[in-house]
Amino acid sequence: MPRRMTESIEAQGEWLFRHRGGMGLVLLPCLGAALLWPGTPGNVLGDAMTDDVTVLGMMVSILGLAMRWLTVGYVPMDTSGRNTREQRAAALNTDSAYSLVRHPLYLANGVVVAGLCIATGSLWFTLLVIALYALAIERIVAAEERFLADLYGQAYVNWASKTPAFVPDFSRWRRPNLPLSGRTILRREYNGVLGVALAFFVLEAARDLLIEQQSWSAWLDDDGIWLWALGLAAVSFVVLRTIKRRTRWLHVRGR
Repeated sequence: MPRRMTESIEAQGEWLFRHRGGMGLVLLPCLGAALLWPGTPGNVLGDAMTDDVTVLGMMVSILGLAMRWLTVGYVPMDTSGRNTREQRAAALNTDSAYSLVRHPLYLANGVVVAGLCIATGSLWFTLLVIALYALAIERIVAAEERFLADLYGQAYVNWASKTPAFVPDFSRWRRPNLPLSGRTILRREYNGVLGVALAFFVLEAARDLLIEQQSWSAWLDDDGIWLWALGLAAVSFVVLRTIKRRTRWLHVRGR
């Protein structure tokens, strides 16, 4: 019997779920092309405006990170994780960010990605990434929602039928059942901060050092903040990872 279209989409989603950590690598050649041939509006931006657009992109990505923090900081243990081997959901999250939208973390990740796209100053690259991200997330979400529907049955159906998938409905806000846990955020989100800092450092370094042939010393004078940001993120990564692995300080009961 031929596989139904929904089954094919869910199967693709399962594969993408397991390999989503490497999805960005596929776009590296396109990113290089966007820096070399940005098209509109990047090809008409001066150096000062390009720097402003890069800072704007960073601010958007930080907003996406903050959305992740405000989601992860309220959820119970074994939910909203970064696991890629299999679907896991020890509880059905329906309050705080999950009362506004069914997939707040994928929405937040999309904002992070959008920030990086904005920083390139390339409209064609931004539209391409948004289209590919939407295509991939549509399939991952189909697989996740089937998993949750099978696991939680009518409780999931009732919540999902009233909660939008990606466009928040702020009228549906429900106060979180758990308090915000800063230690949970630190334990689970330090790698995301490093990833964003590294992405913007590579973007700026590639554009200024490789494409514009700016000297290293001149670049440090003009844009040394990106190296400092990467260094701070890297130190935070090492410190928090060490604390996480060698102590229980970042572990909160039930979180």
